[in-house]
Amino acid sequence: MHPRAPRPPLPPAFTRLSWSSVLTQFAEQIALVAVPLAAVLLLGADAASTALLQVAQTLPFLLLAIPFGLLVDRSSPRRLLLLSEALRASTLVAVIVLLALDALRFESLLALGFAGAVGTMGISVAVPAAVPRTVSRDRLVDANRWLELGRSAAFIGGPAVAGAIVSLGGADTAFVVASVACLAALVVLARTDIPARVAAPRMTPWRDIGEGLRFAFSHALLRPMIVTSFVFNVGWFLLQSVFVVYALDRLGMTPATVGAAMAVYGGGMVIGALLAPVLSRRFALGALTMLGPLGGFAAALLMAATLWVPVPVPVPVPAPAFAFAAYLLFGLGPVLWTIGTTSLRQAVTPVSMIGRVSSVLVVATYGARPVGAALGAVVAAGVGVEACIVLCAGVFAAQLGYVLLSALRRVREIPADPADAAVEATPPDESAGGRTAPSARGSASE
Repeated sequence: MHPRAPRPPLPPAFTRLSWSSVLTQFAEQIALVAVPLAAVLLLGADAASTALLQVAQTLPFLLLAIPFGLLVDRSSPRRLLLLSEALRASTLVAVIVLLALDALRFESLLALGFAGAVGTMGISVAVPAAVPRTVSRDRLVDANRWLELGRSAAFIGGPAVAGAIVSLGGADTAFVVASVACLAALVVLARTDIPARVAAPRMTPWRDIGEGLRFAFSHALLRPMIVTSFVFNVGWFLLQSVFVVYALDRLGMTPATVGAAMAVYGGGMVIGALLAPVLSRRFALGALTMLGPLGGFAAALLMAATLWVPVPVPVPVPAPAFAFAAYLLFGLGPVLWTIGTTSLRQAVTPVSMIGRVSSVLVVATYGARPVGAALGAVVAAGVGVEACIVLCAGVFAAQLGYVLLSALRRVREIPADPADAAVEATPPDESAGGRTAPSARGSASE
């Protein structure tokens, strides 16, 4: 057997796009740490105020993602990427100027946080739409793996760098570093050639948005991506809303070990991205995507197991170790899911509609976060934190059961053309004796 021939490098346009994405993610992670620290250390903000900052930094994803998806489809991902990155950079520079003038107020930090989040949201919608315009269909998995690897590295390095910078040089220095990273991403994007959209009939904005929503929710592969992403994130933020209290009070962890557990989550992301090429050669694409929901369920079971491990009594595996293992799987599984489903979504969606479809996934992902956090608050207040841990396992079981019953599990490989993956839920073809119409089979195995 001949050894596997090395794959050619990805196109230069994608390489520049991926480097700009790494710089963008790095800047975002620094800013996400620097903004609340600046609010507390410099402005004396309380817990309610920092929570309001979180609302400002997530609200654009719910309000504007779908309109921005339409904008991508009607114009160019490159234009939206440049405008969004410029907006992010300008908000960071504005914070630096206000700090230098000793004129920063909480209200201005709130407004700039919202504006910066608009830029982040624009990039989140535009990057998935740009990838299939810069790489061939058979390299989508490779391309998305590199994007996820860069994102994972930013998730690990960004917060650590931000914390160190704030400790050594103050919050203003952290904003300077984030601004430099943003401006560097802008320079790289300006040198990136991304083909413009494919010409398509233009309808009114509402009809265009409705067309994208109907396509996404009627497609037998896209619909389970949307539903599973939503339910997964509900469970994840249900856990996140109570984990710190649960870890300190029930598991006997210290603030340092809680932080270490969350860092293990980032390590799991990197491991998942590094394992993706090996796993993609061993598993069909549908099976690869199932590792995400399966990993989430296994992680939730590990976390639930801590309820029955007697922490004060010496045992072979102490309860905190279960929590560390859970966070490792929570990081590893979703990266494999993201690489597989993003590649498949880009392949089965017409280029003229990919911005709108990507925006639906953004809304499902970010819209689940306040739902999960609110559910955690209600259950913890009414029943107890332990009930949240049990409910979390139930939510992850639901997302796994749903996706295993979907057509997504049966996909073998990236289809050669969107028409080959037209697996929308169509009625049986009566003329074919009740068999499924040919257009409903796609690349999923029967």
